[in-house]
Amino acid sequence: MIPPEGDGEYVARMEDVLDVYARPYDPSAPVLCMDEQPVQLVKEVRMPIPAVPGQPRRFDYEYERNGTANIFMFTEPLRKWRRTIPTERRTKCDWALQIRALADGPYAAAPKIVMVMDNLNTHSIGSLYEAFPPAEARRLAQRLEIHYTPKHGSWLNIAENELSAQRPHQAVPFASHRNDRRAARGSGCVGKSSQPRCDSGAVALHDRSRQREATSDLPTDSILRAH
Repeated sequence: MIPPEGDGEYVARMEDVLDVYARPYDPSAPVLCMDEQPVQLVKEVRMPIPAVPGQPRRFDYEYERNGTANIFMFTEPLRKWRRTIPTERRTKCDWALQIRALADGPYAAAPKIVMVMDNLNTHSIGSLYEAFPPAEARRLAQRLEIHYTPKHGSWLNIAENELSAQRPHQAVPFASHRNDRRAARGSGCVGKSSQPRCDSGAVALHDRSRQREATSDLPTDSILRAH
């Protein structure tokens, strides 16, 4: 019985997520966790001093604000795998593109993809239908099994822990990816009045940008810092 100060919906979703985590590894239905995080783009005012023997690379504390970005995190805990992708925004189309990239990329052989995530308004099957033609959206939706963490219970999402772990040294080459996303925005997701779709041109740009994911090299033009 839930105590008076308890929340039945919270407990129900918590136990559902814990049951998912307790499943044995199944490559035909891998369990993934996803989360995203806004970050601040900053530009170095002074060039970093290169590392030398006995001295790590050094950075000046002063920096210049250079816009904002978003980091998508996908992780499969039982396989010790993760993917981080920077995007300019966090729209429904951005989320849908990431889902299709996973479903048709590293998990193309999996009939079902089990996903744990928070219930942000962009994290829904409806986003697939806003981004792709109905047949394509349905194809992807049929392969997803989504389990939402409880409200105020995002600590149950392992992807959030992954984001926290990389935050102290978070740096990805975002500037060139931003240019790709601007081009994709111009040719892909369009306004609602035109039945928004992500066309092949946008997806091609998105696929090329995936080659730069999860890098640890600091770029020369900007770095990302979490809010």
